[in-house]
Amino acid sequence: MPLLQIDDGFRLDGEPFRLLSGGLHYFRVHPEQWADRLRKARLMGLNTVETYVPWNLHQPRPDEFRMDGALDLPAFLDLASAEGLHVLLRPGPYICAEWEGGGLPSWLLAEPDIRLRSRDPRYLAAVDDYFTRLLTPLQPYLATRGGPILAVQVENEYGAYGDDRGYLEHLAASLRENGVDVPLFTCDQPADLARGRLPGTLATANFGSRSVTNLAALRAEQPQGPLLCTEFWIGWFDRWGSHHVVREPDLAAQELDDLLAAGASVNFYMFHGGTNFGFTNGANDKHTYRPTVTSYDYDAPLDEAGDPTEKFWAFRKVIAKYAPVPTEPVPPRAGKLTLENLELTHSADLRESAAVLGEAVAGPRPLTMEQLGQDFGFVLYETVLNAEGPVLLEVEQVRDRAQFFLDGQPVGVLERENHERALAFTVPRAGCVLSVLVENQGRVNYGPGIHDRKGLPGQVLLDGVELADWTSRPLRLDSLDGLDFTATAAPRTGPAFHRGTFELTATADTFLHLDGWTKGNAWVNGFALGRYWSRGPQRSLYVPAPVLRTGTNELVVLELHAAPRARSVDFRESHDLGPTEE
Repeated sequence: MPLLQIDDGFRLDGEPFRLLSGGLHYFRVHPEQWADRLRKARLMGLNTVETYVPWNLHQPRPDEFRMDGALDLPAFLDLASAEGLHVLLRPGPYICAEWEGGGLPSWLLAEPDIRLRSRDPRYLAAVDDYFTRLLTPLQPYLATRGGPILAVQVENEYGAYGDDRGYLEHLAASLRENGVDVPLFTCDQPADLARGRLPGTLATANFGSRSVTNLAALRAEQPQGPLLCTEFWIGWFDRWGSHHVVREPDLAAQELDDLLAAGASVNFYMFHGGTNFGFTNGANDKHTYRPTVTSYDYDAPLDEAGDPTEKFWAFRKVIAKYAPVPTEPVPPRAGKLTLENLELTHSADLRESAAVLGEAVAGPRPLTMEQLGQDFGFVLYETVLNAEGPVLLEVEQVRDRAQFFLDGQPVGVLERENHERALAFTVPRAGCVLSVLVENQGRVNYGPGIHDRKGLPGQVLLDGVELADWTSRPLRLDSLDGLDFTATAAPRTGPAFHRGTFELTATADTFLHLDGWTKGNAWVNGFALGRYWSRGPQRSLYVPAPVLRTGTNELVVLELHAAPRARSVDFRESHDLGPTEE
């Protein structure tokens, strides 16, 4: 593969070169669909794709590193190379990306006073180990070894977080020590360029509008060198309880035209957003906690199912003014599967099934997820109440949504998002078991809130007196194999798993609609689709064709509240991401 040089502009093997790149996160797309998405990137006129690397998935424990299956980054790079695409690699360690914890593994937070994104020796030792494990097998994929990786990013928008140049220098040195000999770059929003850049490393900017003005700000900060917008925001992400964010294709195309007319290079954020499968969505907390939805559609040129949108054609038309665009036909929208009124006839109570889902740990106080060695899912806390009559329960911190039960009967919900910390109820008798089911709705991925420990950190008081003698049971839900489903005529109350099967003679993408259901998670054939919530805006879940199979298929839904009486769902051919802003 050609080598990228940087002088007054980009050069590829000595010839002037413009990066026409698009964000495509391999970890948000089923691996059997990588080749399709990469081909469509080339057909839109791109010559490069960009991807983050999620440290938390690749290294879920300090002594465990994964680079297989959905995390087979070398396979993704091989496919990109086969499609004739270069790659911009953004390995973090922090990636933001509206991803759980900004990609930082939760086990770092088991250290109570660790300082993330800093020169804390414990953090840097973990980062260095991660870089060694990640980059050693990726060295053959660097352009200097004939691979597709043209350049590697140092950290991510660090200027919005801190101004410790020594920290960035350590990361750059660690990348070099682990064999990265292609150009390095940083990226920041224009106002943060001075704090986030690293001398001797290419500075780039992130923005989605006012292209000429923002490129001028980049040029003022960096008088020489190529101009690159590393994140050209052509859409945005959604949060629960808000609306579906869209951006007019014509306006985005005009901004692109302005950017390219100025001679700059571009990376679309995103070309294809994909999905926050399972429990992997992040959250923001600017004085109020706001979790991100399951879909990462991002109103991108390819929608969540990988079909070209109006933006695909608008951007392709602009790109054709500045570079050759392939003439071969673009695949049309793929057919979708439809299956109406699938009944979920069997169920399993969550509390009754708790023993097969996780092992309880006893202690004087509730333990956080991080103390339990847990990354995603729920924690079930239990203690015995010796009081009776009306009481006031006060919780120092709820991270993030807590459902309370007395002897299995629901008595209330506290939500971090609503700044709720107290609950009044009546205890019918001394000796009642108080159960608290706490959901990690996504660790904060931006700003100082990334030190986001989950569960019930702090004290729990009953009428002003701290409750002691708790059990804390991690419910990771990474496998549902131990659940004992039984046929039930009526829906169970409270958190329960509901199961149904269906037959297929052929497979295709589809969208799961859960009309009448309230909040929970869904799995198809053991594959975690993500979260649903009736508050919206998102009202359906994307089901990739590769997780389906001919013959018998299984759907499991965890409903945290009461299931609808019919306990039925639909697979439909259209997505419902919710209403857009008026």
